[in-house]
Amino acid sequence: MPVKAMYPGTFDPITNGHHELLRRAAKVFDHIVVAVAESPHKQPLFSVEERSRLATEVLSDIGNVSVDSYTGLTVEYARDHGLSVVIRGLRAVSDFEYEFQLSSMNRHLRSDVETVFLCPEAEYTFISATLVREVAALGGDVSSFVHPVVQDALNQRFAP
Repeated sequence: MPVKAMYPGTFDPITNGHHELLRRAAKVFDHIVVAVAESPHKQPLFSVEERSRLATEVLSDIGNVSVDSYTGLTVEYARDHGLSVVIRGLRAVSDFEYEFQLSSMNRHLRSDVETVFLCPEAEYTFISATLVREVAALGGDVSSFVHPVVQDALNQRFAP
């Protein structure tokens, strides 16, 4: 039976760390939905439509990955779309406590949806979308952390 997974997040913006993790996860799962969360409480830099478009462009080289957006509970999205696994990335030990709590709550809500943790390659452990946004907003070069299409979007957003 094919195993379909989701990789939820705000992806504001999608980074090379996200791409690298998905490239490896795509070897494990038959299909992965990158589920871009609307997350209005986070006040994202890019709209959910822009984040979805950027993710679609960045991930176009991975054949068994698709992009969708959603609101509401992650595990409900998984149930509604026949996805049995939630992929979460762990960059550092500091991520573990939050992710452990989240996966425990998700398991309580939907025991049929498993959470799998993946760690990025060492070169991506310090990259976060938050840091990318902050550096870009201050005029720093983030080209080694994001795909060129994301770099262009950031440049346009922060143009003087």
